[in-house]
Amino acid sequence: MRLGSAAVSFLNTINGWRTKVFVWIGLPVIAAIGLMLGVTDLAPAWQAKSGGGTSGTFTAVHEDCGRRNCEWRGTFDATEGGARRTDVILYDAPDGLIPGATAPARDTGARAGVFSTTGGSTYLLVTGLTLAGVAALVAWVVIILRAIRRRREAAESSPPPASFAPSA
Repeated sequence: MRLGSAAVSFLNTINGWRTKVFVWIGLPVIAAIGLMLGVTDLAPAWQAKSGGGTSGTFTAVHEDCGRRNCEWRGTFDATEGGARRTDVILYDAPDGLIPGATAPARDTGARAGVFSTTGGSTYLLVTGLTLAGVAALVAWVVIILRAIRRRREAAESSPPPASFAPSA
C-alpha cells in the first residue's frame, strides 16, 4: 500500500472515538492555536531575520523561567526617534545576559517583544507553528467536505422507500 493511499484511506474513514476526538476537537484546536499565535508574529520574525525593523537597545530587567526555557523581559529604547517599549521579551537573547545589561535589538512590531540582532531560530519556530495551524485547518476542511460528500452520495444512492399502498 502506498503512503498516499493510506492517507486517503484515513481521511475516508473516521472510526473510533480517538480519531473522532482528534478530527472534531484536536484539529480545530491545533489550527486555532497555530494561526492565532503564529500569524501575528510571522512577518515580524522574518523581518528581524533579514535585518529589518527599528534598531535600538534592550535593557534586561528580569528573567522569567518556565519548565523548559527562560526568557528575558525588559525595556527597548529605539536608537532613532526615541520610541520606548516596556515589559517586552527579548527573543533569541544572547547568552550571559544579566539584569541591567544591554543588548542590541530590533523592533519589528512583534506583539510581545523585540528580536536580538545576534540572530536565532525564533523565525523557524513561528513559521513551524503557523504551518502546523494551516495544515490542521486544511486537513479539517478536507475531512468535513468529504464527510458531507459521502452523506450526499449515500442519500442519493439509497433506494426509495417501499410503498405499502394497495395496488389497483
